[in-house]
Amino acid sequence: MRTFIFACVHNAGRSQMSAAFFNQFADITQARSVSAGTTPAACVHPVVVDVMREVGIDLSNAQPQKLTEELVQRAEMLITMGCGDACPHVPGLRRADWPLPDPKGQDIGDVRKIRDEIRSRVIALLEEEDLAGNDLNAVS
Repeated sequence: MRTFIFACVHNAGRSQMSAAFFNQFADITQARSVSAGTTPAACVHPVVVDVMREVGIDLSNAQPQKLTEELVQRAEMLITMGCGDACPHVPGLRRADWPLPDPKGQDIGDVRKIRDEIRSRVIALLEEEDLAGNDLNAVS
């Protein structure tokens, strides 16, 4: 099982949306994703829960978690979203950075734009890695 980690500072917005889209659209027999943060928040941003619910994904029970060396060591790729030097470097681990704005404090229209950009990036990643599942055909 290939594991991809999406990480941002608080694990309350961008990384949560990314992991949720990845897990929805990936071939679950081949890959999975987790999300984490360098300084996890207490909960996922309510506006993020709302905009993800609009596309049929429920993050109301998602819990931010700490990005640990142990978590990273079990992964194939780490996709960061603005945590900069706070994100760990693990030799041999592929890494990408998606410099997306933090949805915290943004209005719902801006958070929808961030969500849609994340969705597009996740779909492109799954296609590049040849990990797309059947659900991807419904949105491509």
